[in-house]
Amino acid sequence: MPGPTVCVAIVTYNSARYIRRCLEAVLRQRGVPLEILVMDNASTDGTGAALGEFAWRIRVIRCGRNLGFAEAQNRAIRASRAEWVLTLNPDVLLRPGFVRALVEAGQADPEAGTVCGKLLSIGPGFQPLAEARIDSTGICFTPDLRHFDRGWGEADRGVYANPEYVFGASAAAALYRRSMIEDVAIGGDFFDPDFFVYREDADVAWRAQLLGWRTLYTPAAEAYHVRSVTPANRRSLPALINMHSVKNRFLMRVKNVTPGVYRRCWLRATLRDALVVGASFIWEPTSAAAFWHVARCLPRALARRRAIMARRRAGDEELAAWFSFQPTAQPIEPAEDAAFSAPAV
Repeated sequence: MPGPTVCVAIVTYNSARYIRRCLEAVLRQRGVPLEILVMDNASTDGTGAALGEFAWRIRVIRCGRNLGFAEAQNRAIRASRAEWVLTLNPDVLLRPGFVRALVEAGQADPEAGTVCGKLLSIGPGFQPLAEARIDSTGICFTPDLRHFDRGWGEADRGVYANPEYVFGASAAAALYRRSMIEDVAIGGDFFDPDFFVYREDADVAWRAQLLGWRTLYTPAAEAYHVRSVTPANRRSLPALINMHSVKNRFLMRVKNVTPGVYRRCWLRATLRDALVVGASFIWEPTSAAAFWHVARCLPRALARRRAIMARRRAGDEELAAWFSFQPTAQPIEPAEDAAFSAPAV
């Protein structure tokens, strides 16, 4: 089959509820040569048996322990030489033509290191919702240095109908160019293994922006995502997830924030930091351990920061434009737009 190759890299951990339908949807993709690689993080439910049903069509690497999303994805990326890597969560259901639409958009724009599509919300167990709602159309940052999925929770009423550049992509279903992966990786790691889980995609997006790469959003690619981690359901999440969330927000800042951006954001960011620190010790003491882990990881984070800043290509004005309380995107020139707007078949 002609065309660029794509490695679909899926990390599973007790994902038996979703992995069959996820893989079936991947296997129905047409028009692009696919390598499907699953890293199983020592699942103890029926995930292994489910993966066995696809044995002749996928490659499975079984980890002896739970490595976390970041390190497991790193190992999957290193195990493939495909020109593009699609990181995919097992709770994502691809619509027909999803991968082809992403690849065609990326091939048409050599400055795009990442391509994302429109993720729509779907209920637990892949149960359809009564009304179509957005899960993600890319990652955006606010002046208090928080990041969100652009459009999350909004009714899908055509607001995100045009291709455009966004800050970054949700790694639930993000297509990364191999040359960008190699360019922004530090010590061979694309995702920071110290993150373990959560916010690793925002960290990669920020690093890629610093190094001059663009993220392209194309609405021609659609998929469904069961989002289990949101601010609204924080109290129902495992304490370990919340702890990593706190830890990673500070590690991401240490590695990526530049003086010019911080001068514009310091007051709001400091107020938000004070709130997070106070809440961790008063209302959510299980997250207080995050600060010990930040201290433990700090030497590595500072070393990674030095590696990033030594090769930085983007200026503060360019970066600061992305930090807004309104979801920010940048238009694609009209002459380029036609290459991204045609739906896949």
